[in-house]
Amino acid sequence: MHKIEAIVKPFKITEVKDALQELGIEGMTVTEVKGFGRQKGHTEVYRGSEYVVDFIPKLKIEVVVKSEMRDAVINCIINSARTGKIGDGKIFVTPIEKAVRIRTGEQDEQAV
Repeated sequence: MHKIEAIVKPFKITEVKDALQELGIEGMTVTEVKGFGRQKGHTEVYRGSEYVVDFIPKLKIEVVVKSEMRDAVINCIINSARTGKIGDGKIFVTPIEKAVRIRTGEQDEQAV
């Protein structure tokens, strides 16, 4: 099993969710996060004063999948989240040693 974490632009979440559901992914966790990379933030004007916004709002999607689904999910996220502009996000993949469904006690792939 693998955990896939994707940091994406907020307006792309519906496209990513729909694409993952079409792929057969039944569950995911989405968290509002802030950060910066090459974008380095931006400036905004509020009531005549200019402010530097260092941290850009993003969404983090977390999904745990069977190992054989890993590459398909990664490609699905890339294709649905890409705008071609700086700040499209990142995908991180880590192996999962164990998963347990609390309600039933099911473990590993049965818990996913």
